[in-house]
Amino acid sequence: MEKVKNVVICGAGMMGNMIALAFSSCPDFNITVWNRREKPCKEVIKANLEQLRDKGILDDAEIEERLSRIAFVFPDKGKEFAEADLIIECVAEVMETKQDLFAELEGITREDCIFATNTSVMSPTEIASKCVHKERVVGTHFWNPGHLIPLVEVVKTADTTEEVMQLTMDALTRAGKKPIYCKKDVPGFVANRMQHALWREAISIVEQGIADPETVDDAVKYSFGLRLPQLAPIENSDMVGTQLTWNIHSYVLKYLADNHEPSPILKKMLDEGKMGFSSGEGFMKWTPEAIDKSKKDLNEYLIKMVYGK
Repeated sequence: MEKVKNVVICGAGMMGNMIALAFSSCPDFNITVWNRREKPCKEVIKANLEQLRDKGILDDAEIEERLSRIAFVFPDKGKEFAEADLIIECVAEVMETKQDLFAELEGITREDCIFATNTSVMSPTEIASKCVHKERVVGTHFWNPGHLIPLVEVVKTADTTEEVMQLTMDALTRAGKKPIYCKKDVPGFVANRMQHALWREAISIVEQGIADPETVDDAVKYSFGLRLPQLAPIENSDMVGTQLTWNIHSYVLKYLADNHEPSPILKKMLDEGKMGFSSGEGFMKWTPEAIDKSKKDLNEYLIKMVYGK
């Protein structure tokens, strides 16, 4: 295979639909969204494209052109699978479900078809364990919302060939994403390891009574969070210098959270039914209006960051 052209996305949830939307930005691709049962995928994708139109990023003709590149299949696996160059699974985060899907697909796809898993935490190597051609399986962790956040972590399994890695990286680049090469299949890959290290410290600060949840979030939003898109940790360390980084770490690291189990405060919240947005209360209280505003504000912010609109 010289390059990926035919893309099949398995799973028509929010991530699957938004990955299809992302690939539709490039006329190189023929895209198929498959699901076990029929869902209003086209309407969901169109609504997100219309949000981009309303910001002056697309026009109606471009929306129709992008939608024309996406086909929807429920529930049979037909010629789209036989002709696929790249299959991205976005099914339930259940190990056996992912393993069985890939094992089944081996019987109806070409041997050089790439199998990509969009898991956020599970081992792509383990997901590939029921496959005969394990060398074609790769991790492709898209971030939610999948059509707006550029990053995709491309994870090399214990068996993935370099050709599969490069073909996948190339396809994602043509789709307008920012793929990064994760050399080892480790829990959390690259970005989630850093994200949850921050979450651990943030929750620990609340648990210790150092600051309340709103203050913790404000501390991120109005300080280093503002500069992170431009000045990330490694570059920042080089900017301030190795000596200062050493001096700061020599003093402060021993005071930071290093628990290897979830915070007891999370267990207490679970026992009290404080489930976050879904229950209206987590660390903070959430009205339906506040929930809608949070989601809308996130998309608005990302559109401004990515498109400057």
